[in-house]
Amino acid sequence: MTAGHILVVDDDPKVRALLRRCFEAEGYAVAEAGNGKELREQLERGPVSLITLDLGLGSENGLDLAREVRARHTVPIIMLTGKGDPIDRIVGLEIGADDYLAKPFELRELLARVRAVLRRTLAATGPTPSAVRYSFEGWIMDAGRRSLTRDSGEARELTTSEFNLLEVFVKRPQRVLSRDDIMDLLKGHDWSPLDRSVDNLVARLRKKIEPDPDQPRLIKTVRGVGYMFTGEPKRL
Repeated sequence: MTAGHILVVDDDPKVRALLRRCFEAEGYAVAEAGNGKELREQLERGPVSLITLDLGLGSENGLDLAREVRARHTVPIIMLTGKGDPIDRIVGLEIGADDYLAKPFELRELLARVRAVLRRTLAATGPTPSAVRYSFEGWIMDAGRRSLTRDSGEARELTTSEFNLLEVFVKRPQRVLSRDDIMDLLKGHDWSPLDRSVDNLVARLRKKIEPDPDQPRLIKTVRGVGYMFTGEPKRL
């Protein structure tokens, strides 16, 4: 049994070969793609557990590809880039990437990030004995199945990071959470006071659950501190 199926997307065959050896040594099944066309073909062949996506794909824009993947799939994405540009990092996280790593990087760090992202998605395989469901403001959140639906049954698709953030809020209603609190609870990306990734993630979640994201009622901004979930979730 493999540890998971990783799709390596990079236009450099040497890099793909290096990452393949690295992941396979840890028990992962690995597929490769050198461009957007091959990426789409690989995703059509079957589900993958995680994508490592190099932003510098020759003439193609890696951010555009990430946006395209996120619009159609919930598969976790770790972006790799040689630029280390904070703007690329913020944009990448904003459009739905689950993590971001600048080159050059240690393979051990990449493996650690892959494991961390996959651990956060393991619950998506099915409910656990301790899984519970919550209802709030016409929504039903199933922590075991990691699903969000309207009372009417309409499903709302969330990325792994979006669902994790929603779960953080729903389990801590009426409580002000600082950005540091949220990052600690998510156990996600490297954090610095200038990083806007929490704000971007909150903005994405608001678009999914707020009737008017520009005038949010469920996730309130507490100026100078952080955010507060104002809903009154009930366990079902």
